Amino acid sequence: MSLGEEQFAFRTVRELGKMLRNGETTPTELAELAIARLERVGSQLNAVVTITRDLAMREARRAEEELSAGHDRGLLHGIPYGAKDLLSTIGIPTTWGAAPLKDQVLNADAAVIERLRNVGAVLVAKLAMVELAGGMGYTQPNAAFTGPGVNPWNTEAWSGGSSSGSGSAVGSGCVPFAIGSETMGSIMSPAGFCGITGLRPTYGRVSRRGAMALSWTLDKLGPLARTADDCGLVLEGIAGPDPLERSTLESPFQYRPDRDRAAGFRLGVLREGVADAQPEVRDNFERSLDELSRIATLEEISLPEFPYGQTAELIIRSEGTAALEPLISSGKVKELTAPEDRTGGYAGYTIPAVDYLRAMRIRQHIVSELESLFARYDAIVHPSFGMVACPLDMTFEEYMGERRWTSLSAAGNLAGLPGITAPNGFGERGLPTGIQFIGRAGEDGRLISVARAYQHQTTWHQRHPEW
Repeated sequence: MSLGEEQFAFRTVRELGKMLRNGETTPTELAELAIARLERVGSQLNAVVTITRDLAMREARRAEEELSAGHDRGLLHGIPYGAKDLLSTIGIPTTWGAAPLKDQVLNADAAVIERLRNVGAVLVAKLAMVELAGGMGYTQPNAAFTGPGVNPWNTEAWSGGSSSGSGSAVGSGCVPFAIGSETMGSIMSPAGFCGITGLRPTYGRVSRRGAMALSWTLDKLGPLARTADDCGLVLEGIAGPDPLERSTLESPFQYRPDRDRAAGFRLGVLREGVADAQPEVRDNFERSLDELSRIATLEEISLPEFPYGQTAELIIRSEGTAALEPLISSGKVKELTAPEDRTGGYAGYTIPAVDYLRAMRIRQHIVSELESLFARYDAIVHPSFGMVACPLDMTFEEYMGERRWTSLSAAGNLAGLPGITAPNGFGERGLPTGIQFIGRAGEDGRLISVARAYQHQTTWHQRHPEW
């Protein structure tokens, strides 16, 4: 039986896995459908850097032969995916979204690429991203040589950054999942703005070997997909210790949806900033709390008082300048797309070492205080963002003001806490809104269970734009 593009697009990983095993499709057919859709739809959304056609078809044929022979590597076997273009791939350009690096080819595969190959997933594209993962301080959507990330729900709106292509590609049904990275919102942002599910794992859960470094103590890699369930499947495939990457956690991760609790969660509700959110965001959040009350005990909480945003920004600026110093000192940053990025990298040189060390000491107190708070809950709940996606022709300051990131976003990233965003409705200009769940460090499985249970109560994750 042969699938059409409309039968492939917007299917979950789990659904496609069952279809493969039922003989309704094949890995080569799925790869071909994904590539065709990336060429037709993904290109319109500025979501694609490189279609990895030759590699994809080799991997798909191998998956097809293995599955036919009864060698099943798990539910990701034969499933096409896209990777943010800061993950290195042998023989294929890894551009970091930056014009001066368009021809950069690295001599090793990133650990995540290796692990997905080992479980039989099929890489069909390197996906667009904000240049240098936003490390130069971009202030508006047009900050990549591929153009601004375009939102699949409204082509006059941004898809979010810096994993812009990952959000657009999954949100438009080009691939069932993609890999993104987050230092300060770069998975949660495109997932939330594009109406899909995005998982930021605990710091160290996934090896960053072979990924562009922006902030060594904050960078994390994780999946964007249609559902929390799919995010769990992908996380199991990419997580685990890596002897070549010393920041990885020693404990393995096993996704066990069969042990999910359907009810009985204890959730902390953070209302900071909710009153200032767009009306639809507020209304959708309150409705989501009503839905969650059927499966959880809700208790209002406040975050401990710390300068979360300032601390995170100082650490990212300091580490980013050090990580990207070869590019900055070469003068090639003058070739970047966003005018502000051509000079923004130099700001880190002005930060005294004592300020960085003070920020790291404050961070220790933040980690300790948040551990005490989060130990009491299965997750903390908050709107993913106080607004829907920014128009393409506005700066972030013009549209969002000073509230681009919430205290919870900065706190969660500083403490290395896992987070997941799920769609929970629509706001102005027909754009999706989201709800985020932030969990205790190391408790990725429990966090996914909360989001899964929420999605069992709702159907927002089943909505999709027409393409």
